Amino acid sequence: MKKQYAFRVDAEKCIGCFTCAMACKSYYQQVEGVIWRQVYPLKEEIYPHRERAFFSLACNHCEDPACLNVCPVVAYTKREEDGVVVHHQEKCIGCGNCIRSCPYGAPKYNPVEKRAEKCSFCHERLDAGLEPACIMSCPTEALQLVDLAKLNETNEVQFPAGYPKMEKLNPSTRFILPQAPKMVRR
Repeated sequence: MKKQYAFRVDAEKCIGCFTCAMACKSYYQQVEGVIWRQVYPLKEEIYPHRERAFFSLACNHCEDPACLNVCPVVAYTKREEDGVVVHHQEKCIGCGNCIRSCPYGAPKYNPVEKRAEKCSFCHERLDAGLEPACIMSCPTEALQLVDLAKLNETNEVQFPAGYPKMEKLNPSTRFILPQAPKMVRR
């Protein structure tokens, strides 16, 4: 497998503080209502202790991205060197094909620019040898940068319960699921 960067979301470590989402919004100066990274509490049907289990989600940088495949003006590219799916907003015509086609809701419509936009894995930071803003800001290291080509972990899943299982797209995000709290007996 060639290099493919991915977000690893560790629900065991995530405290739902939204620091990752705030770092992304601050770094890119996103307009009101446009959010590239969101923190979701897990539904009670999926994990019964909802006050302590969260998934921090943004673009999955899929192997076969729907956004790239439906864009009529080639405003998306997938980098060969690391698999990051980059949106080039200056090429976007605002048709909304990518927004409608992504089952994960990654592309967002910017009403000020009248174009789509999405997480591009802070590719400019990666090129400078830095981590993405969301990962760098996580106080518990619940959000990490991993290379799927080198990943040997066995406790990670690609499609946790409640997450759209789109095998054809092959999303790169990996999840470490939360465990039930342990009883403390005295």
